[in-house]
Amino acid sequence: MGGMRCASLAIALALGLSADASAPARLAAQPARTDSAACREIEQRYELIKSEITAIQLNQTLFAAADKSCEPLARALLAAGASLSARDRLGAMPLAHAAGAGALALVELFLAQGAAIDARDIAGSTALYAAAENDRFAVVRRLLEKRADPKLTGRGEVSPLAAAAFKGNERVVEALLAHGVDPNARDRTGKTAIVYAAALGFTPVVRRLLDAGVDVNARYGNELTMLMWAAGYADGAGALDAAAVATLALDRGAELDARDNRGWTALMIAADAGHLGMVELLLKRGAARDVKDKTGKTAADLATDVPVRERLRKANSEW
Repeated sequence: MGGMRCASLAIALALGLSADASAPARLAAQPARTDSAACREIEQRYELIKSEITAIQLNQTLFAAADKSCEPLARALLAAGASLSARDRLGAMPLAHAAGAGALALVELFLAQGAAIDARDIAGSTALYAAAENDRFAVVRRLLEKRADPKLTGRGEVSPLAAAAFKGNERVVEALLAHGVDPNARDRTGKTAIVYAAALGFTPVVRRLLDAGVDVNARYGNELTMLMWAAGYADGAGALDAAAVATLALDRGAELDARDNRGWTALMIAADAGHLGMVELLLKRGAARDVKDKTGKTAADLATDVPVRERLRKANSEW
């Protein structure tokens, strides 16, 4: 793996999300609300073709109704013969659409009418995964109560726990952990939930995962630790949030000068990424300044940002 500046993109690609998808997660997830205007529009289109509607069109209308939390319309469509076993072009069923939209009433309706709770789409994602990925805590809780399997992974073998960690949703993380998910489960890229949370600056989630038994010094792909991921935090994370994660990791016993497969320490990663505040924090905590990587470069050599390079050189001269 190259410099940690690509962390945001690497994380997003692993989860199949946009690189800035974590931004709304800093706010509490809001319950889904019916989009009345959208529902009326879907209903009007349905009425126009109702007399000659095909089974495919009927099911497509049900998907649209689920996406917008249109409960009365969904009931009418089911009564007209729409199928809860229908799949969209990605293999998702109506239950997954409702779960992702946070449409709790529709989730309950679909389950009551026999929807397969653990049905998976082409990528492997379930309704529970869709709910976790979209910050739908109420739906996650209800699906777990209905015995949805929290261990089934989505695209890239990413777990619902990791998807929730990516969004910084502590309540969803807590609910999933309470139902026995493995906090150390790795996805296809070798990352775990704590990696996503650390790189995006979600301190409460990191703390909860550490409390669940995650080793603060565990190694992930390319021998990176969670402190290293925090040091090279993603573009969508705030500097203060990342510093809080790094402080927590160090307070919990993270090895300050551990090296990855390039010989880089957390200080080197922060320097390469141009994170001056993180560099300051690591220096204050006693990070070694003169460590050389496998190519013979120090943190100061790796720093491309002038203020970072000057701060490291000053630190070296004072040492």
